[in-house]
Amino acid sequence: MGETMTPVRDSIEAKLTEAFAPEALEIIDESEKHRHHGHGIEGGETHFKVVMRAPAFNGMSRVARSRAVHGILKQELAGRVHALSLDLTGTQA
Repeated sequence: MGETMTPVRDSIEAKLTEAFAPEALEIIDESEKHRHHGHGIEGGETHFKVVMRAPAFNGMSRVARSRAVHGILKQELAGRVHALSLDLTGTQA
């Protein structure tokens, strides 16, 4: 079975899919690793890692890719999400 879907994770996936039409997208909830760091919230969904490969990133710098994703996820980052780790690549070799 796949990873359990959650409201914040669902929102992240839907927004990134719509904005970037990725060839590959993995969203990992890493909240449990940070539970005792003072930013943990009961139920998790505070720390995520996004691994995404999308043609939309072709020709963009690492900083531009990061800014683009942060712009799309501004609502989540202003709310429950405390940390977002990004591994973003284009599809050009």
